[in-house]
Amino acid sequence: MSDPVFPTPDPTPTVTPPTDPTQGFRWVPIRSLSERHRPRVLTHLLSLEPHDRYLRFGYAANDAQIGRYVDLLDFHRDEVFGIFNSRLQLVAVAHLARLPGTAPGGQGRAMEFGVSVLPEGRGKGLGMRLFKHAMVHARNQHASHMMIHALTENAPMLHIAAKAGAVIERDGPEAEAWLKLPPDNF
Repeated sequence: MSDPVFPTPDPTPTVTPPTDPTQGFRWVPIRSLSERHRPRVLTHLLSLEPHDRYLRFGYAANDAQIGRYVDLLDFHRDEVFGIFNSRLQLVAVAHLARLPGTAPGGQGRAMEFGVSVLPEGRGKGLGMRLFKHAMVHARNQHASHMMIHALTENAPMLHIAAKAGAVIERDGPEAEAWLKLPPDNF
């Protein structure tokens, strides 16, 4: 039996840049955060400007309220992820919380997604990357849906939800987005 013949690779491969630079891949490490990261999560959230706190929490959260929120994070039940900058500061944080009960239509479980990105990290797709990461994590936790509760003026968050295919329902100043997760696959 003869050996198969493989073509010889070209010693000078060419790289074709994408026509749309926003479509190029840039690796952004997303880190699962744990109890030991609680102080960094607090620092991240406290560094948000007042309007950003309002958009993230749905109300004008003061330092004490943010401190209570961080104190109550359950790193065993929920998932908290982050993206660090080169100075090891959290520039983006996502919280994926298990919701009690079942998803709409009584099918499966649902998880709620919340995210904050510091000004230095905006416009780079970090929120969308965290959302996609959360989708995979939620699916791996056997959730059938993800939910986002946001103010209707939180255009970036609602854009992320709409782009992912979520159904968005607006009710006055608030909006709720529900995303049916794709089925498990390899």
